Amino acid sequence: MTKTSFQWLIMVILLVVMLPILHAQEYKYEIGGMAGGAFYMGDANKTALFKDLNVAFGGVFRYNANFRWAFKGNLIWGKVSGSTDGLDNVFPDNAQVAFDRNIIDLGGQMEFNFFPYSDKYAYMSTRRLTPYIVFGLGITVATGEDRTFVGPNIPLGMGVKYKLKNRVNLGCEFTVRKLFGDNFEGNAVLDDPYKLNSDWLKNNDWYSLLLFSVTWDFGPRTRPCNNKHSISGY
Repeated sequence: MTKTSFQWLIMVILLVVMLPILHAQEYKYEIGGMAGGAFYMGDANKTALFKDLNVAFGGVFRYNANFRWAFKGNLIWGKVSGSTDGLDNVFPDNAQVAFDRNIIDLGGQMEFNFFPYSDKYAYMSTRRLTPYIVFGLGITVATGEDRTFVGPNIPLGMGVKYKLKNRVNLGCEFTVRKLFGDNFEGNAVLDDPYKLNSDWLKNNDWYSLLLFSVTWDFGPRTRPCNNKHSISGY
């Protein structure tokens, strides 16, 4: 094989490998808003999903690396509440507690789409509707009448996204936020109430978010050439 033939072969291989990446999405970025609900699970709510559901909303920014993978950042405000009233388990000294917390959630996640996500490039088997899983790392700040809680969280969950039209995406996502501390409620009664001195990995405090989103694509990967005969843009 001559040197020239070898160079052409390398170029063809690189094009074949890079083509799915170069055409992974028409636009690199998304930005938009989210709104939905938040609820708490912990010492004052062991198993009841969506109990005391409160409002949550925020902003989202997404970088689409390719059809399958995206990297997302979020800033969310929400409210969670809980009460020991009516629970089967009895707390020390028959204590009864109710709390309300305002939470700020700042985090980053990775998303994996089950199907190649796009409303174009049908020859690559893309789909405008796909479920996805999400995981990442974040920081939670919870404030209320009592102590302020600050700590890391691990978001885990799944969602579905739909390309409504060019540049417009709709989404629905449910995640749980695993916390690393047992004083999220901000009340001493619920801070390791049975004095088990459990490991910080085994604390009982979580909160969950169910959010609906609308995002707008921007940042085209490639632009057509502009000249005196044709001016085109996105």
